[in-house]
Amino acid sequence: MARKAEASILPDVLAPGLALVFCGTAAGKRSAAERAYYAHPGNLFWRALHEAGFTPRLLAPAEFPLLPQFGIGLTDLAKRHSGNDDELPPGAFDVPALHAKIARFAPRLVAFTSKNAARAALDRAVGYGLQHECIGSARVFVLPSPSGQARGHWDIGSWCALAALYRAEQPLRR
Repeated sequence: MARKAEASILPDVLAPGLALVFCGTAAGKRSAAERAYYAHPGNLFWRALHEAGFTPRLLAPAEFPLLPQFGIGLTDLAKRHSGNDDELPPGAFDVPALHAKIARFAPRLVAFTSKNAARAALDRAVGYGLQHECIGSARVFVLPSPSGQARGHWDIGSWCALAALYRAEQPLRR
């Protein structure tokens, strides 16, 4: 059962100048309990970040606050609810708030970690990969969900394609 909280389940990890912001639907039960993004051991998010080359080592979910040092941020469409997508109440996704955050912080890319999140944010059916529209000035990319429940749709190739765009969008570090 989804739960409602007075405040955000997980804090946004957003700052000006990020190359990429990942956006999910809502914190899963394990993530809410551990207060860390993508915390379920069956979730491939952290492994995919490392294998695709976003991070130099495999990070643990509790290390999510370190992501801005790699030019990466995190948010969700449902900040005040947790659980599987089918457990979330109607209206749990706050699409206007997401669009406002992306406009305010202006990352170069926003990547949705599922078709469901992207479909809600873009208000249309989506395929994987780079989309034709932007949110604010951010280009939009749709990834296969890293959730263990979506294993049948998993493909690291999409994550590697996003990593190539991310590297192209990163400012030179000196």
